[in-house]
Amino acid sequence: MKQTEKPLKWVGSSHKDLLALPAGVRSVFGYALDLAQRGGQHTAAKPLKGFGGAGVLEVIEDDSGGTYRAIYTVRFAEAVFVLHCFQKKSKHGIATPQKDMDIIRSRLKVAGAYAEELRHEKTEPCTDDSWH
Repeated sequence: MKQTEKPLKWVGSSHKDLLALPAGVRSVFGYALDLAQRGGQHTAAKPLKGFGGAGVLEVIEDDSGGTYRAIYTVRFAEAVFVLHCFQKKSKHGIATPQKDMDIIRSRLKVAGAYAEELRHEKTEPCTDDSWH
């Protein structure tokens, strides 16, 4: 049975933030998201610690400008939700900064609510401007 491609949904400013990243980084993140939509997983994608399993993933990419991260979730059957794209500024360890973890947690809740809406209102298009 052929796996159907999940739609990609951008939460908050994640799409704008991705577009602001260097081209090579965008390319890697775009490929990882494409694989996720088709049910696969990029070799660089790893579960993000603190979210209870493999439903929230991060892809980390380095370039001459620094280290960048894209966080997305495949937890919901309705779509792949991009939660956050950012440059890691902290020089202390590899942990995701608390400010970014708070953004991810908040956006994951928004994604869950939207996935629930999609489950219950499949015939009604979403009119919320924050969804693309």
